[in-house]
Amino acid sequence: MVHLSKIPVRTKVRRPAPAPPSVQQEVIDELDDATGSVYGTRFAATDLPAHEMPEGQMPKDVAYRLISDELSLDGNPKLNLASFVTTYMEEEAERLMTECLAKNFIDYEEYPQCAAIQTKCVSIIGNLFHASEGASIGTSTVGSSEAIMLAVLALKRRWREKRQAAGKPYDKPNIVFSAAVQVCWEKAARYFDVEEKLVYCRKDRYVIDPEETVNLCDENTIGICAILGTTYTGEYEDVKAVNDLLVKRNMDVPIHVDAASGGFVTPFVVPELEWDFRCEKVVSINVSGHKYGLVYPGVGWVVWRAPEHLPQDLVFNINYLGAEQASFTLNFSKGASQVIGQYYQLIRLGKKGYRAIMTNLTRTADYLSDCLEKQDFVIMSQRAGKGLPLVAFRFKEDEDRGFDEFTLARTLRSRGWVVPAYTMAPKTENLKMLRVVVREDFSREKCELLLQDIALCIRLLETMDKEQLARHEKFIQTHVTAHGRGGPGHEKYKNEKHSLQGKTGKTHAIC
Repeated sequence: MVHLSKIPVRTKVRRPAPAPPSVQQEVIDELDDATGSVYGTRFAATDLPAHEMPEGQMPKDVAYRLISDELSLDGNPKLNLASFVTTYMEEEAERLMTECLAKNFIDYEEYPQCAAIQTKCVSIIGNLFHASEGASIGTSTVGSSEAIMLAVLALKRRWREKRQAAGKPYDKPNIVFSAAVQVCWEKAARYFDVEEKLVYCRKDRYVIDPEETVNLCDENTIGICAILGTTYTGEYEDVKAVNDLLVKRNMDVPIHVDAASGGFVTPFVVPELEWDFRCEKVVSINVSGHKYGLVYPGVGWVVWRAPEHLPQDLVFNINYLGAEQASFTLNFSKGASQVIGQYYQLIRLGKKGYRAIMTNLTRTADYLSDCLEKQDFVIMSQRAGKGLPLVAFRFKEDEDRGFDEFTLARTLRSRGWVVPAYTMAPKTENLKMLRVVVREDFSREKCELLLQDIALCIRLLETMDKEQLARHEKFIQTHVTAHGRGGPGHEKYKNEKHSLQGKTGKTHAIC
């Protein structure tokens, strides 16, 4: 997901009056940009360019240090418990990925082994999902968002071809998915002109109801999206139940499984769970390599059951840079590093390594759930491997407090933690919640520190009256969070009303 950036109006900042020209010039002339300390150069004494490219050059060590200093103001990725994205890889993996930074993955002729390694990854991942050997096909993407876009395109085109062949209208396609989907599903439906049919959550149910889901399908339904690990509570939607209902009713509606987070968890924690190509109506699956696939951001995968589910007219044979290649992507040129990183993890860890990591994460999530429950929180997520290794929790509703989950989330920011608060999907009575994603580098020790800080922040908030709470929240929102420091975005794109967030107040969760 890329954020729109607004080109800002240049602001003049009041600064102390400069020294007399003669004195100031003498100081500048004495600065040695070639051999002096970085902080003794003239560049350290001036603002870095923000609006125009400078006329002159800057020494490489100075450029590195000044940009590094600016980036040091970012948060600590290891304390960002909002994101599923990998924040730790071994040095050997990092070294391999660095060696491939200059390789354009799309150039199969020049870098044939990179292409061969992608094929190996697709095969390994496909076999994890019980794909058919010799029939299933797949590709790498820059993440699950691109993978989902490709899958929706394939579903829509295949549905349209069937309608055309039968002489039926094909101008009103729809897709069925949960109102708790990640925003990329809303984007796919909007970008590709597909009507959304939403299965709403309830206060006591945060996933789709299989019967309600199938009942929403009609002759214009291009497919159903089932989520293997919802963004909010991490619960696995019942793919098998949806599949069996479709089979029982003899309905020609395919299922796409969004396994962005769960695809690298369930094969090792609950291998008996049937959600993949073992279900006959499942025609495609996406998974994020940069989540529980344990690779740094920038890689996802999508696999189709068979070529018949990926219409040929979506695939382009391109003779580029010396070799003909079949291409089905939204991007073209991209680095090879992330695909190489994925292959490293798959062969380095093997099934035993992934199983050990995912089991540890599940145990840590269960421990955190138990401890938060003792602190009087309501746990909304599943335990014992029945959902993703995350903890979704909220305050009890009948408690008379002057603060809510959002206040606690902002207060935790002052301790360095990023623990997001969300307003749940529509029709859950504006239920609020907090979520902690348990990643590979979230150890038991770090878990203990988080629990201590949660208790500390609650004690602090309990000492404040309403006026103090309001001031406290405003200060953190304005001066601590990145949103407050970053300033407003472009006025044209504020207050959109077309998404579920705009229409219902649901928070689009970070993935």
